[in-house]
Amino acid sequence: MTGVKSFSVSGYGPERPRWTRLFARDSVTRRLDWPILLAALALSTIGSLLVYSATRNRTTINQGDPHYFLVRHLMNLGIGFVLMTGTIWLGHRALRNAVPVLYGLSLLGVLLVLTPLGATINGNRNWIVLGGGFSLQPSEFVKVSIILGMAMLLSAQVDTGDRTYPDSRTVIQALGLAAVPIMVVMMMPDLGSTMVMTVTILGVLLASGASNRWVFGLLAVGVGGAVAVWQLHLLDQYQINRFAAFADPNLDPSGVGYNTNQARIAIGSGGLTGQGLFHGAQTTGQFVPEQQTDFVFTVAGEELGFVGAGLIIALIGVILWRACRIARESTELYSTIVAGGIVAWFSFQSFENIGMALGIMPVAGIPLPFVSYGGSSMFAVWVAVGLLQSIKVQRPLQA
Repeated sequence: MTGVKSFSVSGYGPERPRWTRLFARDSVTRRLDWPILLAALALSTIGSLLVYSATRNRTTINQGDPHYFLVRHLMNLGIGFVLMTGTIWLGHRALRNAVPVLYGLSLLGVLLVLTPLGATINGNRNWIVLGGGFSLQPSEFVKVSIILGMAMLLSAQVDTGDRTYPDSRTVIQALGLAAVPIMVVMMMPDLGSTMVMTVTILGVLLASGASNRWVFGLLAVGVGGAVAVWQLHLLDQYQINRFAAFADPNLDPSGVGYNTNQARIAIGSGGLTGQGLFHGAQTTGQFVPEQQTDFVFTVAGEELGFVGAGLIIALIGVILWRACRIARESTELYSTIVAGGIVAWFSFQSFENIGMALGIMPVAGIPLPFVSYGGSSMFAVWVAVGLLQSIKVQRPLQA
């Protein structure tokens, strides 16, 4: 056949037209995990609509521009997609060699928050204001560096064939690596991020095949630490108030209990199919605080109803299911740990965010992955998607 250039894909049959290279069995495009990618894009798209609905009438924060937050949310999504693409291009194995640098940069970021460069927002001193309306939350990137750092240490001897599972010394080193940035985050204080990181560490240990005594021991230390923090009055008053409002939803309904009460009213009023996008009474009336970030799920519940809220949960479930499959089918422990850590991170953060909107979890101030407004969170979760895709792409083809 003339006029059509062809090429040979080594090991996969005779010459094929050049345009088929994009869809060849060994191409990156074909080997991507499309359910994860499409589910993440769908969540981010839904999030854009919810963020716009929650902020278009809030003139006190949108600087008089109803599209202010929507434009920035889409910009964050675009940057996040670029970061995902770059992560796939570099590959999780190449990033393994850069873990010390990435860990050092993330630790430096959270340390800078404790300097005059840090800013306090909603009681948490966990932001660095960059100017021009932009800010950075370094604790979001710590989640990625903890997963990569612990995976590098825990898998080193196993992937070389020297051991069948991480020994106690290696586990202690990995826990020490994770403990340093967590202690800094606790000093901010950022209780929500600390909770997510702790559960992520548990997920990493489970995925590594380390002895169960480390998992149970870490759980015991966590419970003991929580009791000690409470008894020694190390929590800030606003954090104590949040737990008090969770224990008693009717406590001070116009004060500490206001957020959770309004959130449940918004979700409950949505019914099966919701009041219609941009037509939610609670959202339009601006009754729910921080609705574009921590309580974005209330917009879905009110305006899209049980069906729309259920769709968000189902899409998150697709990402978790495919990530679990990637972890299970990986041929090296390092990849298994990375994927397992991401599963723990996404699952707990989603459960906590949705749970606090429903009133079944205490308010901790953490975003809903892919949906909530926030650049740092959006960048971090898309880097995590890039890591999952890299593991899938670089996995050896089945014969």
